[in-house]
Amino acid sequence: MEKIRTEGRVLLDEYGRERIFNGINVCDKGRYDEETGKRNFEYDWTDGRIEKFVKNGMNIIRLGITWEAVEPEKGKYNEEYLDAIEKILDKCAEAGIYAYIDMHQDLYSGWGNGPGDGAPAWACYTDGYKYTNPKLVWAESYFISKAVHRAFDNFWNDGFGVQTAYRNMWVHVAKKFDGHPALFGYDVMNEPFLGTDGGKTFFSLISSVAETTLKDKDISKVRLIQEALTKGRFIHVLDQFSGDVMKKIVCKAAPLVNKFDTHKYMPFLNATAKEIRKVSKDPILFIENSYYSNMGIKCEVKPITVDGERVENQIFAPHAYDLMVDTPAYKHANSDRVKMIFDQRKREQECNLDMPLIVGEWGGYSEGTEWLHHIEFLLNLFDSNKWSNTYWAYFDGLLESPLGEVLKRPYPRAVTGKIEEYKHDRSANTFTLTYTQDKKFKVPTEIFAHRPIESVETDGKYTIEKIDDEISVVKIKTAPGRHTVKIKFEGVGFSYLDNMAK
Repeated sequence: MEKIRTEGRVLLDEYGRERIFNGINVCDKGRYDEETGKRNFEYDWTDGRIEKFVKNGMNIIRLGITWEAVEPEKGKYNEEYLDAIEKILDKCAEAGIYAYIDMHQDLYSGWGNGPGDGAPAWACYTDGYKYTNPKLVWAESYFISKAVHRAFDNFWNDGFGVQTAYRNMWVHVAKKFDGHPALFGYDVMNEPFLGTDGGKTFFSLISSVAETTLKDKDISKVRLIQEALTKGRFIHVLDQFSGDVMKKIVCKAAPLVNKFDTHKYMPFLNATAKEIRKVSKDPILFIENSYYSNMGIKCEVKPITVDGERVENQIFAPHAYDLMVDTPAYKHANSDRVKMIFDQRKREQECNLDMPLIVGEWGGYSEGTEWLHHIEFLLNLFDSNKWSNTYWAYFDGLLESPLGEVLKRPYPRAVTGKIEEYKHDRSANTFTLTYTQDKKFKVPTEIFAHRPIESVETDGKYTIEKIDDEISVVKIKTAPGRHTVKIKFEGVGFSYLDNMAK
């Protein structure tokens, strides 16, 4: 497999081709065993899922593991578990799929039989506060649980040496997987949370929602009351909370989040990167936004530095979700609200970070198909920004569902030049790529084709390498210059987004 590196805001392979990555999250958060009182982690991909990923055009996986699984006892690493992860990387390499290791956490820890995951019990220092499971949605413990808050406080302050232990754990993981051909990089922590200031931020957001609702002229109070009191319409109360309105709300709750990014999160990233780079020089380091920036609060992270020097090979990997995510109302997800979040992430990419962007988490799931226009919208947005992505998250049956059909799409996985633009027109059943090439390449441009091909328009020489009867890779050799490739697929096109507009 080709080594991947970063240059400016693009990803390049060892031949100098610009690369785009299209993939999915696969994360085992563990299952609580009532008899043993422990979590079991099972990474055994003998179910043909790698083959499914290939057939759906995926060339990257965000592979979620947890601190608890790696280091269940302080200083004692679970080599059996890490060997199982290595076997998955081996499968990825055989299939030509990259993987980046995500050290996942939600609510800091699983807390025994809770809905969270992450730290082992020995690393949970709560200053005497007891954890209780949430009653409404899993995330509520972020907002009101003092046990969660204090555990994070102690982590960020390295109380009891927990952050030091976390860095040591990462060094062990990096040593284990360094040099593996499928290894793309390291995602140092999933959605870092502020701690006690995170609880304060939550109540600041609640206050901001109330104030904005009462004062903002873009919100009709009469309509709000009508929707709230009409049977079956309550969920549409949120329709008036557009991207612009949400931007006003989250801006008022930003100070503590911005302070955390600067004074806690960045020093942690720099210190952890320093230790990782001692044992693993090449894999890409991923920078996430904090939990609250998922809803659009400005992210104040800067590029990782070690001893004052910017580290090579970094990627910004933001997450973004609509307010409806993780609820039955997700089918009413609002594209404008999520666009506001990604527009903010784009500004940060261009102004603060100057590095490639892979959307680390996005999406969600709901029954039915009436929400799939939202997924199409976001994929189009990513393409317009030339962003790679990993969808949240894989489950058995997803790729065979209507959602799977939307996620299965054409894209330029390797381009011999600078990509100007690319677009999948679902209604017209076409894919178009324009790029500028400044030198000769020994290797071709490669475009994944998700359906049988009717025609290819290009000024270069091309071949169609079939993977099976449905899918193929179009390989095109072109000379220096500006090139446009247009692929027409067999059959009739269909777009949930265009269909909704009609």
